[in-house]
Amino acid sequence: MTYPYRSYIESLLAYDAPAKNSHMSMRMWYKDTAGYMDEVKPQNNEGLKARHELTKNSKMFEVMGPIHSDFFNQDRFLLNNVELRIKLTRQRDPFVLMSTFQNEKLLILDATLLVRKVRISPTVLLGHAAALEKAPAKYPLTRVDLKTITIPAGLQDKTISNLHLGQIPKRIIIGFVTNQAFNGHYQSNPYNFQHFNLNYLSLFVDTQQIPAQPLTPDFERNLHIDAYNTLFSGTGIHWKDEGNDITYAEYPRGYTLYAFDISQDLSANESHWNLQRQGIVRMEVKFAKPLTTAVNCIVFSEFNNLIEIDKNRNVVVDYGV
Repeated sequence: MTYPYRSYIESLLAYDAPAKNSHMSMRMWYKDTAGYMDEVKPQNNEGLKARHELTKNSKMFEVMGPIHSDFFNQDRFLLNNVELRIKLTRQRDPFVLMSTFQNEKLLILDATLLVRKVRISPTVLLGHAAALEKAPAKYPLTRVDLKTITIPAGLQDKTISNLHLGQIPKRIIIGFVTNQAFNGHYQSNPYNFQHFNLNYLSLFVDTQQIPAQPLTPDFERNLHIDAYNTLFSGTGIHWKDEGNDITYAEYPRGYTLYAFDISQDLSANESHWNLQRQGIVRMEVKFAKPLTTAVNCIVFSEFNNLIEIDKNRNVVVDYGV
């Protein structure tokens, strides 16, 4: 249930407008119009309108995109003779479709997995075998852990004491969607990240508060610049000539995410590693008014981890590195 949110958050925050308007259209990525994400008729939502044109009247269509998985998020080739299995599970139709009739279905006619295979010279293979006699092959990667916490209707604040217990992540991204949308509903967009009049958000790594001054936006008065700024400071593009195609005006109308770089030198977006820390991560959130509906808090966390493969092709995943 969490994979769709991982793929959406990674795609939304990792690419700017040129990519989203070109090669990401192969994934059927068409930006939803802020404020109209729950529209089921394609009049006001330009993204829904574009997807409707490609799929209306049961037309066949094609999509192509990457698999959002930890091992595919690193640049080293997998050793030969190592078994790799991929299991793909479809989401329910109410999750992937917007509809007024609420009886449409998505039918997959054909699917193809494209895999790049490299032929290595025998000399290099002998070198690999000799090296594996001394030490296992190491694959540093970014592991993603995605959690969901349900906040019942009527609450005005919530403390999650053990958001993470053990290894401290290098980055955390937080968003809120309605419980109905999260579970799948033909008239609710599961990617409509709303602010729900949030007026306080803070993380605690053991006793250290992140950020030093908690986020205290006032969405009713359109005062949320510190929260919006986390989309850049927390993703490694702060004050750079890069972006994510989310404007200040769009942010509170369906794109409300909060990103925190909690690495010790603010290097979550860099290739080097920091010393790994162990501890407890706690989250505190408050709302200006009691919630009128149940809400799901989506917590996207990234960790630096290591996969090792020895000469016998035994695979060891070390989550404590």
